[in-house]
Formats: sequence, C-alpha cells, structure tokens
Amino acid sequence: MSGHSKWAQIKRQKGVADAKRGQVFTKLGRELMVAVRQGGPDPAGNARLRLAIQKARENNMPLDNIDRAVKRAAGALDGAALEEITYEGYGPHGVAVMIQALSDNRNRTVAEIRNVFTRANGSLGESGSVSWLFEQKGVITVDANGADPEELALLAIDAGADDVKVDEQTLEVYTDPSSLETVREALERSNMKIESSEISLLPKTTVPITGEKEATSVLRLIDKLDDLDDVQEVFSNADIPAEVMEGYGG
Repeated sequence: MSGHSKWAQIKRQKGVADAKRGQVFTKLGRELMVAVRQGGPDPAGNARLRLAIQKARENNMPLDNIDRAVKRAAGALDGAALEEITYEGYGPHGVAVMIQALSDNRNRTVAEIRNVFTRANGSLGESGSVSWLFEQKGVITVDANGADPEELALLAIDAGADDVKVDEQTLEVYTDPSSLETVREALERSNMKIESSEISLLPKTTVPITGEKEATSVLRLIDKLDDLDDVQEVFSNADIPAEVMEGYGG
C-alpha cells in the first residue's frame, strides 16, 4: 500500500507553504459544507462531518473558519451548491490516477482536469477505467514518538486495524472505512500520537517509478491536479522511493 499516501505524508512533514494554506482551508471548508448538507450540522450524528472537522483541525484550520463553513452549509449563510464528482485517468508511464472533486460547474472542472492531463502526456479516462485498481480504506498515520513501532503495530492490530505499515518512526494503520473512527479512538486511548486520519483510495497494485526524471513527471501531474480549486483529493498507484519524493522540488 504505497503511492499517494506516502506522498501526502512527506508533504505534511515539509509543511504547507503560506501561499497554498489559504487554498487548503478553502478545500477543507468545502468538504465541511458537503458533509453538513448530506448529514446535518450535528457532528454527533454525522460521521462524515466528524471526519471533516478532524481533518480541518489536523491542518490547523482556525475554529472560526470551521464554524463558519458549518453554518453556511446549514443555511445560516449563503453558499453555492457543490456536486461531488470522481474523475479517472492515466498519467505518464502508465500510472493510474483517481481524482475527487467538488464543483459548482462540471464543465469547467472537467476542462481544467483534462488540460492538466494533456500537458503531462496523460489522458483523462472514462468512468471505471482505473477505479478497479483502487480500494477505499481508512488510513491513520501515527508518530511512534520514540516508542517501538513494532509494538505499536501490534496494538493497532489489536485495536481492529486490517493492516499496518512501519516506516522508520511512522506507522500507517489501515482499516475498513466503517472502522476508522473506532480504531482511531482505540489508538488515542493507548496514547498514540495521531498525525492524521482519513478515508483514502489505496492501490491494489502499484507501478514502480524509480528514475528521478520519471518520478518528477508523475509528482508534477499530482501537484498540478491538486492545485486546481475544484479538486479535493488526488490518488495514484505510483510506487516512488521515499528519497526520490523527498528530493522533488515541484
């Protein structure tokens, strides 16, 4: 289970540039709005909203921003209607890409995404063209914080995790999406330091990309897609060595 989850982890570790933080908050706010409109403004009865709030907090989004997004979605403030759309395509070197978007203009969104693929020598595919290569999973990233990662991995399995990946002082815990909250709460009770938790699309099989030039072309495509205002998440099945990812300059 590699690819985008590792890339997201490295980006978190490097920190988000000030120029992009406002864009990150905008995307988090839109996710909050959609969660409220689907399940109501009370987090106690809305699992998607609880997850969205947790993710906003993990990204240091101000509480006022979170509250404003929830109120806007609940009808206290005006807000544009947003449609959830999933796009699929192939990037350079045969890498499969899944894109989750929130849009108030489907034609604009698909045109922007297609343009990014074309410039990267990739192609936007039909629905179902690559989705079979991915599965939805809960992903919890844990900082071992000096503890033995192998011992933490055993605790995570006992807490109900499906699988665990140890990477130096970081633990990636994989769960069934419906068990994400339960496993996270169990890990927190064990005093584990949770860095992030989210529902993600993980590749069933990966495409090894080892050359720096080839990896840069794939990472640049992911970056350009992620920079689009309507795009919420980008997932790929590229398997790129961590040292190559860490050396990527954009």
